[in-house]
Amino acid sequence: MQAIAQALDITIHNLSVNYSNARLALYNASCVIEAGTITALVGPNGGGKSTLFKSIMGFLQPSQGRIHIGSLSVQTAQKRQLMAYVPQSDEVDWNFPVSVFDVVMMGRYGYMNLLRMPRPKDRRLAMESLERVGMADFRHRQIGELSGGQRKRAFLARALAQEGKVILLDEPFTGVDVKTEKRIIDLLMQLRNEGHTILVSTHDLASISTFCDRTVLLNRTILASGSLEKTFTEENLAMTFGGLPVMSLHHLFHPSKVSEVDA
Repeated sequence: MQAIAQALDITIHNLSVNYSNARLALYNASCVIEAGTITALVGPNGGGKSTLFKSIMGFLQPSQGRIHIGSLSVQTAQKRQLMAYVPQSDEVDWNFPVSVFDVVMMGRYGYMNLLRMPRPKDRRLAMESLERVGMADFRHRQIGELSGGQRKRAFLARALAQEGKVILLDEPFTGVDVKTEKRIIDLLMQLRNEGHTILVSTHDLASISTFCDRTVLLNRTILASGSLEKTFTEENLAMTFGGLPVMSLHHLFHPSKVSEVDA
């Protein structure tokens, strides 16, 4: 489970995505997600973050541009089980009667035959993945019975069981407590050190500098991408969030100054 993976980058070139109602969700977006890094995807609600994730996973067909995983097309990377996806909570039907173990086993479907008959290796990897996220004791629970943080960890275990080299996480910290967030962050840092490429969208701007190597700032197009030092700035964030006053971001960059003003 913890063997060093051959890291893969993600290259996005002139990507545009239109929905069926002709709404342009992304236009002319370009960047490189460097191999073996944790990159934060930052932007406002409705700015295209989920659209970008689904395009990388091959769930959406772009109207323009291309995406490569390493030197491979998205379709080839999918067939080789190179990418794993942890969706937002609102994309999951929590009333569907399925156990936590069955959810994690879904990460092994690409390795099974048409009858979805698991092998001993599939069961072993599913259990190891549950143990790694601290959810082994919940394996027989119905997924809908879990708390928000437990659900996130169960779907992260599914991604681990898939053995993907690229892991995409769409708002993994929404609805989780501080302890669970730290546990997820620690695991993501371990996975990066094992050679995985991780792209994570988050609204928790304060935590980004504690575990991310790079950022991509997105609002219908990619406004900036690169190292934290170059991209994760007050000015860039104000631009990304549609002219949000820079003072609204002061607590993130100058907490002592804000506290003095508040006092």
